[in-house]
Amino acid sequence: MGAENGISMFKKNNKVLAPVSTEVEVESRWMLGSRHFVILMLFLGMANAYIMRTNMSVAIVAMVDQKAVNGENYTSSNECLDQNAEVPIEDDKSNGSFKWDTKEQGWLLSSFFYGYVVTQIPFGILAKRYGSKYFLGIGMLINSLFGLLVPYAAESGYWWLMTVRFIQGLGEGPIVPCTHALLAKWIPPNERSRMGAAVYAGAQFGTVVSMPLSGLLSGSDYGWPSIFYVFGIVGAIWCVVFLWMVYEDPEKHPSISEDEKKKIISALWGTAGSSSPPVPWGSIITSLPFWAILIAHMGQNYGYETLMTELPTFMKQILHFNIKTNGLVSALPYVTMWIMSLVLSYIADWMITSGKCNHTVTRKIVNSIGQYGPAVALIIVSFTGCHPALTVFVLSLGVGLNGGIYSGFKVNHLDISPRFAGILMSFTNCLGNLAGLLAPLTAGTIIHGAPSQVKWRKVFMICAGVYFVCATFYNLFGSGERQEWDNPEKDEDNKKRKNTEAMKTISETQH
Repeated sequence: MGAENGISMFKKNNKVLAPVSTEVEVESRWMLGSRHFVILMLFLGMANAYIMRTNMSVAIVAMVDQKAVNGENYTSSNECLDQNAEVPIEDDKSNGSFKWDTKEQGWLLSSFFYGYVVTQIPFGILAKRYGSKYFLGIGMLINSLFGLLVPYAAESGYWWLMTVRFIQGLGEGPIVPCTHALLAKWIPPNERSRMGAAVYAGAQFGTVVSMPLSGLLSGSDYGWPSIFYVFGIVGAIWCVVFLWMVYEDPEKHPSISEDEKKKIISALWGTAGSSSPPVPWGSIITSLPFWAILIAHMGQNYGYETLMTELPTFMKQILHFNIKTNGLVSALPYVTMWIMSLVLSYIADWMITSGKCNHTVTRKIVNSIGQYGPAVALIIVSFTGCHPALTVFVLSLGVGLNGGIYSGFKVNHLDISPRFAGILMSFTNCLGNLAGLLAPLTAGTIIHGAPSQVKWRKVFMICAGVYFVCATFYNLFGSGERQEWDNPEKDEDNKKRKNTEAMKTISETQH
């Protein structure tokens, strides 16, 4: 039957295309092929993207004059000074020259995301029609080159810096929808959890590299500008290598083995090497599984951006870590997230390939770990008080469990619609980042003035509530089955129907 050719069977009763296991990749699963190089480059690209996104979170601690903001004599709490005598306490060297209050800092941290969300949907649609490689490579090159201009823009004025960060966001916009589109063309279904998690683990790898290294660079003789020079040059080098050595799909790769090419194409059925049918907008918008992914994505981005952009500030204001230690400690939660995302991805693929759970159950279980876990951790951290070791441990555990989302909703687009995965991701990532850009604004508003544990407790509790609500919505309405509106077999039927209607119209006109 069709399953022998890698084609999943269409379930007539519930009108869903369920992904089923095939023999694809059985004998070559452990071999390194061209698809693994694509995965490596996408991993490094994701790391580069998150480095560009997070380096400002640490740099801003060194850029701001901590004693002159708002005309007050402090920007950190005295609540934990006595208890934290063993912590490397902040010193005057971490003070910068810019007098931005917490609200202005919130807007500055958000400016990147305003540019980022603008290009999500357009690039998702363009990537479906024209391919993803050049949009991704050139966009990230723009991001990297404008990163080199950040120090000059900061000296030129607040609004110049906002503009440069906005343009960086515009350049980074293609990273997720184009990455998802490339994954849909290169990765067979039974490898999606592992390969998808491996690529998106680049986000944690980038954060792990960015935060401690940014702290060290800020505390060096070269100061905070060196952060943007170093990472800008590294990012530009990645872009050149990516544009030179990565190909759009297996059929365009000049040196991929015929065996690997055939296995990928047969497994992807109607994804790679097929025609591009019209996007079924109406079916997508009315699809509950799509809405489940969207809501989960919005909750994830709000929670993740709260921690990613505000954690260094919390470490300084409440726990009083100095700039070098701040970067190292702020990175610890993302080290655990990186490790856990890979571990949970293997567990998720085992659950599917062993037949223990189907795609739907697997995605919901792993996603629950990924979103309920950090929610509980944030609630606990709200009451840990002046205990830096305990606070860092709980945050590391909670953020580590958050790695489950990469084998949960994050790859779920590929399950329900491999042909339109890039477009679906562009929509969910766009709206998700609209929710995410509210995170630093909300935190900046709550913490405005003299910081305190009570104010930070509000920030963390709001974040935990968002995680809980969005994860629950996903569990109620999510699905891991390929949807009817992504059925390639319907393309020919729709074409015949349209031709019949056209002939009928012509006939009626002639009469």
